[in-house]
Amino acid sequence: MEQLFEKIKEYLHMETEIPFDEFSDYHKQVTQALNEGFEDMNQEMRLKARYVCSIVQANADSRAKRSKKNAKGYKKISAKSGFWMDAINYRLIKDGMTQAEIDSKTEEINEAI
Repeated sequence: MEQLFEKIKEYLHMETEIPFDEFSDYHKQVTQALNEGFEDMNQEMRLKARYVCSIVQANADSRAKRSKKNAKGYKKISAKSGFWMDAINYRLIKDGMTQAEIDSKTEEINEAI
């Protein structure tokens, strides 16, 4: 997940938008990493994973509105990213964090990028 977090930081600093295929591939890598390693992640890595999912979801929502050709694909990516955001959020709360703490840590990650 750390590599995927570094990749999203790279994407966020780009001036141009990546094509649908690359966006979709990145999303698949994130989903695979979460499917395989979610249970073993520590709190910091879960927060980073939640941040990645939030960025992917926001971008997919935005692109779905602008791309008639790939709108359906972007909507699916958004829904799956939203599912993972909710699952990660639930787990962080279950493990003792408050929603305010989660939001604060997410904002810290955003500011660091």
